Amino acid sequence: MRDPPSSLVSSASAKSRQTLDRLLAERNEHPENLADIDRRIWDTFGATRALWVLDMCGFSRLTMRHGITHFLAMIQRLHALVRPVVAAERGTVVKTDADNVFASFDEVADAVAAARLVHERLRGANSILPEDWDLHASIGIGWGDVLLVGDDDFYGHELNIASKLGEDVAGPGEIFVSEPAYRRAEATGVRLAAERREIPIAAVNLVAYRLV
Repeated sequence: MRDPPSSLVSSASAKSRQTLDRLLAERNEHPENLADIDRRIWDTFGATRALWVLDMCGFSRLTMRHGITHFLAMIQRLHALVRPVVAAERGTVVKTDADNVFASFDEVADAVAAARLVHERLRGANSILPEDWDLHASIGIGWGDVLLVGDDDFYGHELNIASKLGEDVAGPGEIFVSEPAYRRAEATGVRLAAERREIPIAAVNLVAYRLV
């Protein structure tokens, strides 16, 4: 097997966790250079993406009834279903964390298409399985700047919003998109049929849209 081109190795190294940690340490040690260091961080790790967070529903009920092993097996089955759907809609699964799947897409329309297809696939699978084997998920979608670290992590305000929508706001079978995601879809000629919601979070009302 041939070694990867040196340019690819250099690029991967530049975007590593170690590089980010070094730049953050430099930022803490030299506050007089914040603007320059922040620019270097963005130039190295920054991107603008649709952020996609899926949460599997029913953890407490299923673990109380069948134990953690049953739920872990269901998580594995969910991941096996979700990954090819994300890839088919030109997305990338960045990481999984327990029953959550975090992904990124170039456009909101692709993220929405993947979310709808996941729900469709889940409904199909559930129609032939016992009720306690049913898989249900909720999905949140954001749009904005993000720091992509290596191949398996990312950070950003809209990622936090997508997590909030997917984990705490959306119910089983629902898709919520943030206001920036909704506006981005409109700007690219995609009209989303959705209900506008104001969701209180801390001291502010978060505007989001529930897809219908």
